[in-house]
Amino acid sequence: NEGNEYFREKDYRRAVVAYSEGLKKNCEEPELNAVLHTNRGAAQFYLGNYRSALNDAIQAKKLNPTHLKAIIRGALCHMELKNFSEAIAWCEEGLRIDSKEKKLVETRAKADKLKVNNKAVQHLQCLSPVLVGAVMGVDLLCERNIKLVLEPSNEEEEISDGLAELSIDGFHSDNATGAKVHLDADGNLNWPVLFLYPEHEQTDFIAAFHENSRFIDHLMVMFAELPPWDLERKYLPSNIELYFEDEERAEMYKLNPEHTLLQVLQHQRYFVKAGTPTVLGFVKRSPFSKKYFSGKKVHRL
Repeated sequence: NEGNEYFREKDYRRAVVAYSEGLKKNCEEPELNAVLHTNRGAAQFYLGNYRSALNDAIQAKKLNPTHLKAIIRGALCHMELKNFSEAIAWCEEGLRIDSKEKKLVETRAKADKLKVNNKAVQHLQCLSPVLVGAVMGVDLLCERNIKLVLEPSNEEEEISDGLAELSIDGFHSDNATGAKVHLDADGNLNWPVLFLYPEHEQTDFIAAFHENSRFIDHLMVMFAELPPWDLERKYLPSNIELYFEDEERAEMYKLNPEHTLLQVLQHQRYFVKAGTPTVLGFVKRSPFSKKYFSGKKVHRL
């Protein structure tokens, strides 16, 4: 009920937290859990966290395979992620339950049309992936004033590595070794981003962090439930501070969690290494962070 109140007020971040709290109760009613996942997915959707929203839709559908709202939400998420074939499959699954569901009929037709257009774009990209990657990759970063750092052993490797780190074919992966920055159909970059938590030597990895997404929105998702390694229960979204390190000057920069990834990457002292932006997370005013920053110069963005 609390989540629904926040949702009606369009306070989607608080809605996500409320629905997450509901799920933590481990209710034994599959239908209620399906609704909680569906509602949280809707809130995530309006925040622009389409992959998280899709994950909730998948969980809701597992709990209740005929839950139309979850199926509709999943189809819409795939549309936003430009996964048109998957969107069609979800629509067809829903239409087998209700053949007249208006939203599914409309989404199915739109997905068919966009799938054809997307194939044409993919064909163009496949004509010369090296050439396209070289020209468009460099242009995209220059336009955004993003600085990419490579560590080649020779000039030839510098060229090949540069292309390898910039993929615009929409490829993405669930692991840090396979994911690459990619360009979506709307002309936006999605980056693999690594979060490091030095105090516990733990990490989080986001395979496709939309350049216009805010850090706080991802923190709300990643720490909606406390991680098992946080025995002191202190890694809460509101209690986490993010930094990046300027290794050349041995200085730290504290991020504003309301900033988008693009705003951070455009900072004059941010350099993307190996194609993967990295940030460090600390608990506010913790003994570890005080010791870690002792003697270091810290800037605020």
